[in-house]
Parts: sequence; structure tokens; C-alpha cells
Amino acid sequence: MTGTHMIVLPGGGYAEHAAHEAEPVVDWLDDMGVRASVFRYPLLARHPEPLDALRTEIRRRRAAGAQRIGLIGFSAGGHLAGLAALGSARPDEAVDFAVLGYAITSMETETYRPARVILLGEDADPELRRSTSLDSLVTPQSPPFFVWHTAEDPYVPAEHTYRLAAALAAGQVPHAVHVFAHGPHSLGLARNAGEAATWTTLAKAWILEQA
Repeated sequence: MTGTHMIVLPGGGYAEHAAHEAEPVVDWLDDMGVRASVFRYPLLARHPEPLDALRTEIRRRRAAGAQRIGLIGFSAGGHLAGLAALGSARPDEAVDFAVLGYAITSMETETYRPARVILLGEDADPELRRSTSLDSLVTPQSPPFFVWHTAEDPYVPAEHTYRLAAALAAGQVPHAVHVFAHGPHSLGLARNAGEAATWTTLAKAWILEQA
């Protein structure tokens, strides 16, 4: 896809970068003809340091010739992708579409608390928690989203995806949402994971439509 570049943001609770959500995802995107790279954002860092670093990377990719920027993030990486996709008015930081897998979307719930404490601190006030919750950032101008989750996820409940999906629907933002009945957290490409493995087929068609 000439002119499109996707940035891959692995999960890990803002404490680490999950390897299976990094280069294997780049290889999958490469196989479908989409240019991609992993971005290892700062860890154990307070907001907005990871977001500022990602916005710098988006500007760098645009300066290098990318005409369209897509983000694909998992768990905490999905939260960061959502913040970047929903939060900037600068044209050179614009995100054209985003794919979120079992993402932390809300800092207002008590799950996943460890990531929230790393990013916002133990005593984050309600305003900060709200302003870093993706559902509160959606506007009718938000870019398209592809969001997927499993209903059995014990670490980041599917409620996170439902919250974001409801906000996207209310804002009439183009979106696709898939919640699979079975599967643990941190599936990555979900190969040999039953029905959840079909997320890559569904996402491929959607990404190629966006790109």
C-alpha cells in the first residue's frame, strides 16, 4: 500500500513490550502489502510521555513520506493507540485509522489497575482518569476504528471495548467491533485460538479498505 504506514504498539501493561505483539504483527502486515514498523514507547512512564513519544514517531513517519498513518495496538498499546488517534488536532500527528486488540480503553474502571497506576499514579484525580479514557475523547471527526476482544478476557474485561464501541456509535464514527466468545488476554495474532483466530482475516479486509 504505497503511502500508508502502520505503527505497531505491543501491549504489556505499560511495564513491558510483549514480543509476540511486535515483529510478528509487522510480518503479518507486510504479507498483505502494508508497510509497518514496531514502536517501543517509553515504559514505566507517566502520561503524557508515552503519548508524546508516539506523536513524535507519527510526525517522523509523515516527514518520511507516509501519506496515511494507521495504528495497531494491543492491551496497553491499544490504549496508547487510541489516545493518539483521538487526541491531537495537528495535521502532522493525525491518525487515519486504528486497530485495537483487547485494549484498555477506560481509566475510570478499576481494571486494568496496574497499568493505570503506572501511567497516571496511585492517586489520579477523576478529571485525569476521564481525560485519558478513550470513550470520553471520541468526536464525530474521529478516525475509523477496528476493535476486537474476547468475552472471557480476565485482565481487561470486554467492557472496555463495549465502552469505546458505544462512544463510536454515538459519534457516528465508522467502526467495526468483534467480541469473540472464548480466549484469554494477550492473544496477539491468535493463531490456533479457535474463533478468535478469525480476527486477522476480518481485520485484513478492513485495513486494506482503509489503506
